[in-house]
Amino acid sequence: MAQPYPPAQYPPPPQNGIPAEYTAPHPPHPHPPADYTGQSAVAEHALTLYAATQTHSEQPGNENNTPTLTATTVSTRAASVLSSSHSGDWGITMAQFSTRAWAELRQTREQETPPDFFYFSDFERHNAEIAAFHLDRILDFRRVPPVAGRLLNMTKEIKDVTRDKKLWRTFFISPANNICFYGECSYYCSTEHALCGKPDQIEGSLAAFLPDLTLAKRKTWRNPWRRSYNKRKKAEWEVDPDYCEEVKQTPPYDSGTRLLDIMDMTIFDFLMGNMDRHHYETFEKFGNESFIIHLDNGRGFGKHSHDEVSILVPLSQCCRVKKSTHQRLQLLAKEEYQLSGLMSESLLRDKLTPILIQPHLKAMDRRLHHTLNVLADCIEKEGYSNVVEDDLAGEREWGHTSPRGR
Repeated sequence: MAQPYPPAQYPPPPQNGIPAEYTAPHPPHPHPPADYTGQSAVAEHALTLYAATQTHSEQPGNENNTPTLTATTVSTRAASVLSSSHSGDWGITMAQFSTRAWAELRQTREQETPPDFFYFSDFERHNAEIAAFHLDRILDFRRVPPVAGRLLNMTKEIKDVTRDKKLWRTFFISPANNICFYGECSYYCSTEHALCGKPDQIEGSLAAFLPDLTLAKRKTWRNPWRRSYNKRKKAEWEVDPDYCEEVKQTPPYDSGTRLLDIMDMTIFDFLMGNMDRHHYETFEKFGNESFIIHLDNGRGFGKHSHDEVSILVPLSQCCRVKKSTHQRLQLLAKEEYQLSGLMSESLLRDKLTPILIQPHLKAMDRRLHHTLNVLADCIEKEGYSNVVEDDLAGEREWGHTSPRGR
């Protein structure tokens, strides 16, 4: 087992409950925060640019890079904060690195998504973002930007550094004498859904943003198996069993590895129980040879007592999978390499451990076996060579392991 990350230098909690500055509110800083490191803008982007582009390399990735990046993420001081336009995620610029996305605690580890919630009104969970990053690495996809859990001091690292006046004005003191804020967004941004600290410490996840669009342009694609996002209507793929045949004839799914990458993403989402995959992104530079970036995983791990098999419809309709993915799933189904055990061990490295409760870990094992059963049915029906795409031939030729289909 790898050594845990170095301890994060969390800001100390206030000594006497509420910080004194909350008794006399002051406006946000009129000027940008000081450059704590003296690094240039180019240096500011260097590590996240490397982390994002490393996955397209034909050389094996360096496992030691990720612990360094995530350890720095949980210990580096915040320099500025801006709210987003939806569901209460925040953009935080760290003192040493480029902007991070912040997702905060809204549900306890033990809470499940209420059964009457639609997938598009579910909370976004910070621990789901963390767990998704670890799951992505265990599956050997490596398409989720680094994510780490962290405690933030809401006073020193959000209120005192934000230049967003609208965000600053939503701070208040709760009846329990805790610091709270709610920001401005489409939903879950109100006093009733405020984020409250203890008294001003709050836990959440920090995800490294991808390189700035000026450095690496990205393209957004509509997921062919996107849900309807309507309370009454179903999507076409939900009513047409031959829907995949139509997708196969449509660019970019009619050539290259894009359709197989969608199958990887489908399996990834099913293991997490994530129904909210409406779009995905790729790096524009690599065209149709680009890999899919697995972003926005906060609505995963909402229910451990229910397996949403409709997430696997793309796989059951298309009956296609990479050989590397199929072999990895078979390996993770073995007792000595059990997915739940590897996830549990990997998540111990995060500073907010435990990230997932045991029922969620066991649910992943159960869903993994279901996925393999779907593939077994496909192979029985269509034949192994028509279902399993051999993406490992190039690796055998070059004699090394490379990021497959990325």
